[in-house]
Amino acid sequence: MDSERKGMRYIYSFGCSTSNPNGCLLNPEGSRIIFFEECKNCKNSNNTNLKIHTHLFYTNHLGEPAGYKSSEKLNADSAWEKWHQLHQKGWTEISYDYG
Repeated sequence: MDSERKGMRYIYSFGCSTSNPNGCLLNPEGSRIIFFEECKNCKNSNNTNLKIHTHLFYTNHLGEPAGYKSSEKLNADSAWEKWHQLHQKGWTEISYDYG
C-alpha cells in the first residue's frame, strides 16, 4: 500500500460543480474582507448564467467591515477562480453575516 501512495497525486478543491463560493474571506493582514454571495436576481432556470457578487470592504481593528471598497459580478467559474487565488494568497474563510 505504501508503494501505491508514492505515485499518488492529491488534488484538492474547495467546491464541486453543484456548489458556488459563498461566504467571506479575510486577508492575512486583517485589513480587508470579501463577501461572496449568489446573485438572487441573476438566476435563470438552467443555472448556466449564474452570477456571484463579491463585495470588498476595508476592516476596522476588530476585523469587521468598516468601509466599502468595491463590488464585482462574476460567473461561477470566475468566482471559484478568485476564491482559490485568494486562498493561495493566505486569505482565510471566516464566519460573518453580511447584509
